[in-house]
Amino acid sequence: MQATTDSHAYRASLLWFPDTNSDQIHFEADGLLVTTRGSDGVSRITAIGDYRALQAAHAHLPTTDWRGYWIAPGFVDTHIHYAQTDVIGSPADGLLPWLNDYTFPQETRFADPAHAQSVAAFFLDELMRHGVTTALTFATAHSVSVDAFFNEAQARQLRMISGRVLQDRHSPDGLRDSSAAQSLYETEALIQRWHGVGRLGYAITPRFAPTSSEAQLRGAGELAQAHADVWVQTHVAENADEIRWVAELFPHSRSYLGVYEDMGLLRARSMYAHCLHLDASDRDLMAERGASAAVCPTSNLFLDSGFFDFTLAQSHRLKHGLASDVGGGTSFSPFHTMHAAYTVARQSVGKSGHSLSANHVWWLHTAGASHALGLDGVCGNLNPGCEADFIVLNPNATPLLARRTATANSLEEQLFAMVVLGDDRLIKQVVINGR
Repeated sequence: MQATTDSHAYRASLLWFPDTNSDQIHFEADGLLVTTRGSDGVSRITAIGDYRALQAAHAHLPTTDWRGYWIAPGFVDTHIHYAQTDVIGSPADGLLPWLNDYTFPQETRFADPAHAQSVAAFFLDELMRHGVTTALTFATAHSVSVDAFFNEAQARQLRMISGRVLQDRHSPDGLRDSSAAQSLYETEALIQRWHGVGRLGYAITPRFAPTSSEAQLRGAGELAQAHADVWVQTHVAENADEIRWVAELFPHSRSYLGVYEDMGLLRARSMYAHCLHLDASDRDLMAERGASAAVCPTSNLFLDSGFFDFTLAQSHRLKHGLASDVGGGTSFSPFHTMHAAYTVARQSVGKSGHSLSANHVWWLHTAGASHALGLDGVCGNLNPGCEADFIVLNPNATPLLARRTATANSLEEQLFAMVVLGDDRLIKQVVINGR
C-alpha cells in the first residue's frame, strides 16, 4: 500500500447511505470523494457528492480517476473466526460434531505464535481481497493468537476487533482454560495491551455458554461492566442440540439468551451470533439492552441450523448485521453472504416469503453492520467523518455480470445482479485508511 498526501480526491460513480439508520442508497453517477488524513494518522472522508459541484473547490488536490468504476463502502463482517480459516469446507453432520471433529483440533495449533501469525496474515489478506475492511473476529483460547492477529491488523492499518476465547470446561486439552481466574486475568491484560491501539478494538469472547463455567461467565460479565467501550461476542440459539445442552447446564435461566443476561453480558456493543431460535421475549430483551445479532446465512445453511427470521428481527427492533462466520460459513465473500441472506429471508416465513431488497442486504453488510457494532459514522459508509475504508467495484468484472448490468432498468436491478452474480472479481481495488 502506497502512502497518499494529506488530502486526496477520487472521481468515480459513488454508492453510499446518507442516513446511517436507513437502507436508502444514494448513487452519484459521476461523483467526487475527498479524503484527508488527520494528525492522528487516520484518513477520513471530508467531502462527497456530484463531481461538477465539488470539482472547483478541490481542483488543487491529486485526483485518482476511476470513471467506469463504482466506489462503495468497505464491507463490515459482524462475526468471523480467523482461527477457522483452515476449517472452511469441512463436512459435518451438524454444529457439535463439526466443532469436535474439525474446529477444536485446528484451534489447538494456535498456541504456536508462528502458526497464529501465518494464519492471521493470510486471513486478513483474504478479507481485504473480498472487500471486507472491518470485522469482529474470534481468536482462540491462547493470548498469543490475539497478539498475532492484532499485530498483523495493525501492520495493515485495519479497523479490526478480536478477543481471546474463554472456555474452561467441555473443551479438549490444549483449548480448555486452566482456570476461570487465569483466563479472566489474561483477558484484562489483553484489553490493556490492545484496546484502542490504532484502530483496534477488544471483544470479551466466551465461546458459548456450554464451554464456560458459571464463574467464568460471571467474571466475563464483570469485565464487560468495567470496560463499557469494549465489545462482547459469543454465540446463542444456533442449533437445537446446543439449546438442549444449555438448558441442562443452566436450568435456572429462562432461556439460552437468559444465561448471558443473568451473567451481565447483555448490553450495548454485545454481538450474538446466529440468534435463530429466539422467542419474542428474547428478541425484546436484546433490543432493550442494545445488543445485536450477527446473521450468518451461509453457515446456518451449511450446518443445517435453521433460518434467521428477518421479519421478526425488524418488528422487534433487534439490531442485526450480516456475517460470514468462516469457517462454518462457506465463503469470505460478502456477495455470497448477501445472496444467502436473500435466500434465507424467502424461506424463513414460509411460502409467502419475505424479500430483502438489494439495498437492504447491502446496508446490512455495510452501514447497518456498523450500526449493529455501535460504530455509526465510523466505518461501513462514505459520509463525511467516516474513516476512508472503501472498495472500488467493476460492474463489468465478468462477461455475464457486464451483460446483466448493462440491461438493468434501475439501480436496484444492478445491485441485485451484483449480489447474485458477484464474487471477489467484482473488487477492483480496496482502499484502507486512505492508502
